[in-house]
Amino acid sequence: MSALAIRLRAVVKTFGRGESAVRALRGVDLDVPAGELTMLVGPSGCGKTTLISILAGLLSRDTGSCEVFGHDLAALRREALSRWRRDHVGFIFQQFNLVPQLSIAENVSVPLVLKGESVGAAVRKANALLETLGLEGRGKSGPQNLSGGQQQRVAIARALIHEPPLLVCDEPTSALDAELGRRVMALIRDRSHHPDRAVIVVTHDDRIFHLADTIAHMDDGVIRSVERVQRS
Repeated sequence: MSALAIRLRAVVKTFGRGESAVRALRGVDLDVPAGELTMLVGPSGCGKTTLISILAGLLSRDTGSCEVFGHDLAALRREALSRWRRDHVGFIFQQFNLVPQLSIAENVSVPLVLKGESVGAAVRKANALLETLGLEGRGKSGPQNLSGGQQQRVAIARALIHEPPLLVCDEPTSALDAELGRRVMALIRDRSHHPDRAVIVVTHDDRIFHLADTIAHMDDGVIRSVERVQRS
């Protein structure tokens, strides 16, 4: 059995107070093996994005335990948590969150620059990765000059560029056609198969379910079931 990258027990998260409070997570239990791609599926509004935001250190849980590669994120102070995210997490946001003032190569290179790599070297690596995603020669373009699908690929490249141990993806194929979706997911899946890494993909795209190692089914703020994907 693979070592665990993530271990969640009874994780609860509530937004708001009093009568307007929304309990997004109602006691989540989940084990995520290292070296695998785990997909998180379920209806809109069931808590998937809240859950992955807690795993990535972007949100704090209210109660319960959350260990990510042996780190209890609740025990880290703000600066230490920021450093941990910088070094350990790649997050593909559903809204892309590209910086309009930067070129797409500069957007992709940001994680490397934050880790101390020179801008020139980081941009060269960014352009090489963009080429693998079908964006050859577009590195100097601004995000505003790209289609939604192209912007999504830039966001994916930015999350992959520093080879983070934890890759968290929120609907990474939502703006891609079938062929590009397969190419992107093949790249993401390849990154997951390393004993010191884990990938979690939130998706409604049943075209890519077969690429998962494990599928966790979520509804109403809890994990209802976890299934292993059988390989022929």
